[in-house]
Amino acid sequence: MKTSEIKELTADELRQRLDETRQELFNLRVQQATGQIEKASRLRLLRRDVARYLTLLQERQKAGR
Repeated sequence: MKTSEIKELTADELRQRLDETRQELFNLRVQQATGQIEKASRLRLLRRDVARYLTLLQERQKAGR
């Protein structure tokens, strides 16, 4: 998902995507630990997505004050 698309999401949608992404990241880490992972690069992309979501939520929280 592009950053411009992410910025258009509401705070609730961001939190939902954050939860979904963290769950997927957890599942991939389990696969990596058991040696079943096919796309290890997906881990890096998901970590970056989590950071994007958290950054936007933090920016919005500070702007709201």
